Amino acid sequence: MVIYIAALMALSALTAMNLSSPRVIVICGLFALLCVELLRRTIIQLRCRQPIEEAPIKLQYDGEAISDSYSRLEARLEHAPSALFLMTSENELLAPLNNYARRMLAPGRVTDLNDFNSALRAVNNDRRNIIVFDTENGQERALVTVNYFHIGGVEERLIAVLPIESELENAAFKAWQQLVHVLTHEIMNSLTPVASLSRTAHDLMAELQTKLAQENQEVQELGGDLSIALDTISRRSDSLAGFVSSYRSLSNVPASLPQRTQLLQLFSRISTLLKQSWQSRNGAATFVVEPESLEIMIDPGQLEQAIINLLKNAEEATANTPNPQVSVYARLARGGRLRIEISDNGPGIPDELVAHIFTPFFTSRAKGNGIGLAMVRQLVHNNGGTVRYAKLANSGARFIMSF
Repeated sequence: MVIYIAALMALSALTAMNLSSPRVIVICGLFALLCVELLRRTIIQLRCRQPIEEAPIKLQYDGEAISDSYSRLEARLEHAPSALFLMTSENELLAPLNNYARRMLAPGRVTDLNDFNSALRAVNNDRRNIIVFDTENGQERALVTVNYFHIGGVEERLIAVLPIESELENAAFKAWQQLVHVLTHEIMNSLTPVASLSRTAHDLMAELQTKLAQENQEVQELGGDLSIALDTISRRSDSLAGFVSSYRSLSNVPASLPQRTQLLQLFSRISTLLKQSWQSRNGAATFVVEPESLEIMIDPGQLEQAIINLLKNAEEATANTPNPQVSVYARLARGGRLRIEISDNGPGIPDELVAHIFTPFFTSRAKGNGIGLAMVRQLVHNNGGTVRYAKLANSGARFIMSF
């Protein structure tokens, strides 16, 4: 306002002067420019002093972004590395939530769904639990955890199931390998000099007994008794050394050397080796590969040895069975895995012994050494596979190898 008043007063003064003078014209022009500049600065200051009006925040529903986020969450749940089930208080049936869970309930996995459901319902939420359930490939163990929560006043249980049978087998067998290695090393270190000294003493005693034969009958008899005792020590030491060496083989299995192997040719070699012994007992051993062109990358020697061990077990199990039968059947199972089944018509394995049959040193036979099945598991695991015992519906035993 002050600037405007000053400008008006200056204009009035200039009007009274002689406008025809050049000096006056120049002064008026400069004064006009000064007024324009002052007016511009005044307008800018007034604008800066005005309150800033905030633009209203508009919330927009981005349906595409929400849908993408939901799809990502669903994909992660679908491919979770454990089986997820949902159970509500209103419906006691399990509802599989991802692909892993659906595969567990599919044919070929859990054989008794009612028992499986009961085992999961009995799990507490305060700690991790291990359950045992039956599958087509035998018994398996799984780690189970449960979380409780409420949605809309309804209690729900989220159950996570992670099968750990293979991991437990590997851990147990590695522990057994270490134990066997230590025991056999210590036993052999003590046993070897005992066996050597007993043989040397036996030879010296025989030489001394010959020299004393004609001098003293009583000394000769004592020498004979001592010779027998030393001979017994020597023979038992040799037997024990062989026994320990057989257990040492469990901890010294060489690494597998996989190569492309035709199962039909491998089965043909095993059949040539063992078929005659079954026929001599009025029995039969059959070998089937479907399809006949089936191949696998595996160590053929170790697979052959594992099958031979199982066939020898079947031969012993069917010793008192009229018309003993054994079959070896190879095919592709779900997921493209190789499945080899060895089944016999013997009495089978008692239920109370099933959990121990693969344990080193364990045997139910009077002349058994507890190595056969332990070695089978070691050879199969060495080639990235698993072996299970599965009880047949009527009688007999069935071992299933999967690679």
